[in-house]
Amino acid sequence: AAFVAVTWKEYEVEAASPVTVAEVPVTATNAAGESAKSTAVTGTTRASSDGGTALPKHAVTGYWQNFNNGAAVQKISDVQSQYDIIAVSFADATATPGAVTFNLDSAGLGGYTVDQFKADVQAKKAAGKKVIISIGGERGTVAVNDSASATNFANSVYSLMQTYGFDGVDIDLENGLNATYMTQALRSLSAKAGSSLVITMAPQTIDMQSTSNGYFQTALNIKDILTVVNMQYYNSGSMLGCDGKVYSQGSVDFLTALACIQLEGGLAPSQVGLGVPASTRGAGSGYVSPTIVNNALDCLAKGTNCGSFKPSRTYPDLRGAMTWSTNWDATAGNAWSNAVGPHVHGLP
Repeated sequence: AAFVAVTWKEYEVEAASPVTVAEVPVTATNAAGESAKSTAVTGTTRASSDGGTALPKHAVTGYWQNFNNGAAVQKISDVQSQYDIIAVSFADATATPGAVTFNLDSAGLGGYTVDQFKADVQAKKAAGKKVIISIGGERGTVAVNDSASATNFANSVYSLMQTYGFDGVDIDLENGLNATYMTQALRSLSAKAGSSLVITMAPQTIDMQSTSNGYFQTALNIKDILTVVNMQYYNSGSMLGCDGKVYSQGSVDFLTALACIQLEGGLAPSQVGLGVPASTRGAGSGYVSPTIVNNALDCLAKGTNCGSFKPSRTYPDLRGAMTWSTNWDATAGNAWSNAVGPHVHGLP
């Protein structure tokens, strides 16, 4: 009798959530005729490596305010659908060095309850969004300056992820950070949370002028687990671009020439986003119209709509844009997300 060896080639399939797939039975044929049909094989896809719906190639980040400062008060459920990453602002420092907690401002948010908040976070995640907890802000006092505080930071952030369903953490420390110990903290958090962890950063412009700066060092140290750096292109003086020229905030050139430092300094284009105010009330200075934001995105990703500065190459994998805040955006009739959101998602 003749035997025919049939080799099955295994393919690895990812899906946003596990689904059942079936293979069609096969037969083998040789001079002796056709074999009996094989048994159909059923398998289940594994979940994608981020534990759920992956972020889109080009993403929009928005900060959600856990306080009322005159901007439109929102529940998480109110956050506009254009936002792919929602950064809950902010965690609070505790008496334990490096540790953080989260206190929902129920009174300031019109009676928003913790149970409602948790349910809204889950609903956003079910809709494919990422909800993360932001550490820092203008008044943030979290310090991670030694190994013990790094451990406390990782343990406490992971606890908040488990309690509230957060997908990760945003580092928005505006009073500097220690690259050695913040790197340790984030790697420890990653070891606990796994490959699903979302890590974003929102350094000020001065923090990303040089790769020797602690913020830039931290970003490069965790490049393999870093999601995106959304530098704040506002509340800033004039800064150097990657061409060595000085640029003033509020222009296409300020956005593109400063982004270039990160793009040429070691970050992947997918790890670079443009952080801007959602309205003139969202920051003390540095507001740019959505048109300028979109022109800067086009300049970096496609080489079109540039100002006087034109990058030496294009970065089609550029991640996208960030804004402070979803609340100020809502106050201004969602003008920012309505204009920038579709543009980001329409990039090549």
